[in-house]
Amino acid sequence: MQSVLQTINDKYKKQAVVDVRSGDTVKVHQKIREGNKERIQIFQGLVIRTDMKGSHTSRITVRRIASGIGVEKSFMLHSPLVVQVEVTKRSKVRRNYLSYMRDRTGKAARLTGMDFDSKAVNDVHDEAAEAEEAKLHEQKAAEAAEKAEAKAAEDAKLEAKQAEVEARHKDAEA
Repeated sequence: MQSVLQTINDKYKKQAVVDVRSGDTVKVHQKIREGNKERIQIFQGLVIRTDMKGSHTSRITVRRIASGIGVEKSFMLHSPLVVQVEVTKRSKVRRNYLSYMRDRTGKAARLTGMDFDSKAVNDVHDEAAEAEEAKLHEQKAAEAAEKAEAKAAEDAKLEAKQAEVEARHKDAEA
């Protein structure tokens, strides 16, 4: 029998999460909300830390260099805001916490790459996330169709007005 804490943890976990390790280069697809709009932003960088892998609070810290400045972001793997984590490169490291990478730049920051099966690692099907992404695409398509319909109605009104004005001019000339 599971404890109450374990059942609550399992309730908030995603069904499937990509196996991410320190030293991996990943693309994290994150949902960003600006006002009433939602979009997906991709953050690509090196995983310098993985925390609490088995827990629903499992977290990775990703580092990248943006405009010459090091930027680090922590992502909760089971968060609903993290849509997808894609491993693009796997490197050979012997530590879990790669804090020494903060001091390295240029060629000194290179890590030895390892061969890995990217399809097997990245092929994770989370039905809830896929349904959410499909819903977002449907919303965008519906909004685009609604805008096109409103534009067509407005164009029809303008054409009717133009025809009415032309008819008045013809009547005035005759």
